[in-house]
Amino acid sequence: MAKILVVDDEADLELLVKQKFRRKIRENVYEFIFAQNGVEALEKVKEHPDLDIILSDINMPVMDGLTLLTHLPEANPTLKAVVVSAYGDMQNIRTAMNRGAFDFICKPVDFDDLDVTMQKTIDHVRQLQSTIKAIKENNILKMYVDENVLNFMTHKEFESSLLKNELVQASVMFVDVCGFTALTEQVPPNTVVNLLNSLFDKIVKEIIAQGGHVDKFMGDAVMAVFKGDYHLDRAIDTALAVRDQIKATEEIDAGSRKYKPGVSVGINSGEVVSGNIGSASLKRLDYTVIGDIVNVAQRLQSTAKEGQILINEATYEKAKESFSCEKIGEVVLKNKAKPVTIYEVLE
Repeated sequence: MAKILVVDDEADLELLVKQKFRRKIRENVYEFIFAQNGVEALEKVKEHPDLDIILSDINMPVMDGLTLLTHLPEANPTLKAVVVSAYGDMQNIRTAMNRGAFDFICKPVDFDDLDVTMQKTIDHVRQLQSTIKAIKENNILKMYVDENVLNFMTHKEFESSLLKNELVQASVMFVDVCGFTALTEQVPPNTVVNLLNSLFDKIVKEIIAQGGHVDKFMGDAVMAVFKGDYHLDRAIDTALAVRDQIKATEEIDAGSRKYKPGVSVGINSGEVVSGNIGSASLKRLDYTVIGDIVNVAQRLQSTAKEGQILINEATYEKAKESFSCEKIGEVVLKNKAKPVTIYEVLE
């Protein structure tokens, strides 16, 4: 049902409108609200935020229709007005249109023409409302879904390629906020979440700055993926920047204790499987990367101490010309039969 505000100081107009549109009123196609001047109309706009359109005369006491038009964008930006007036000279028409009127109808009113104009205006408003709703929903979606995934979803081949995957060269980075698990046992939940979100925000900004994307948040850890040219260099630059950013963060008063944040990082580089992983039947998919490269990166992060950025020997061979690294030695990573030689990236 469309809700329509009629603004006119003619006493008989309300009765005339109700008679001419009685069938559509009965069928819940139109609902009419009435005001006698611009000031009263603005009060009605506040009372009825779901108004779709306004039918407004020009010549009225207190506030005329042309002045009313100037106040509508602030009162309700999606509300559109059709001016219905006997003053249909070109100057009034141009002034009304320049002040945001959607259309102009001259009195005496042809109610069939008015009906068509109203419907055209309502359709425009509904489309505008739908667009704004979509933008809001998309902005909310961006809070939960990486922009790379949203871009992928707009491709024509999206639905047909849901379960198609590809092999790509990439670098995978895991960043863990150290000491956070113990902190959760001692401070209120809201404090924990707000603190973690503030630290995540610092980490994510550095990831985005280097053209990476956040694959997922995992408790108090972040998984990021870097693809394209110099993906390993960009991943390591991100890790160094994150380490320095978090290290520079002042000690945080977390209620019953002080907390000095730090991070441990694991990075691995090579061929990964990229695509939608999950169940089409359940309609739950995760656009991510999987493979041994990913598993080793996570194991390296688990091995890293606070402030360390660890890479394996294969990644070191790719990065040694650009970064200063120090050999740590051989370690046994979970689910790996042979020891792995690891290096710490210093700068």
